[in-house]
Amino acid sequence: MFRKLLVPVDGSEVAERAVAQAVELARQLGASITGFVVMPMPALPTMGTHLATYRQEAKAHEARTEAHAREVLAKFGEAAQAAGIGFDAQVERSDDVAGSIAQAAERLGCDMIVMATHGRGAFGQLLFGSQTKRVMAQTHTPLLVLQ
Repeated sequence: MFRKLLVPVDGSEVAERAVAQAVELARQLGASITGFVVMPMPALPTMGTHLATYRQEAKAHEARTEAHAREVLAKFGEAAQAAGIGFDAQVERSDDVAGSIAQAAERLGCDMIVMATHGRGAFGQLLFGSQTKRVMAQTHTPLLVLQ
């Protein structure tokens, strides 16, 4: 039934735990995994920021986030390979994390999204929001939430 899992990760401790669980789930289902990282866009320049300085900072930001994404996905790929699971890595640059996840699941033909939640509770969600809830609201793909 579930043959291709989309697993968004960000390198956090919560996401690292989800990687192990997703790999085990994929092994049990005989499914493959697409590891997915959404890299944030560079912040817009503020009043008084010199354009050349902004461009340098934006390039540095892009290099840092790209290196981080590749590192996170390389670890994920190693875990999948060790378990004999097919693995594909995808990276997207966007400030709309939830929208990117929902769209990627559809575009890549994934039949389940497996993602971690930070489990902040109601007050934490009020302050920080919940990407998991946003994904749930934007997708028709089944979503398995790990905590």
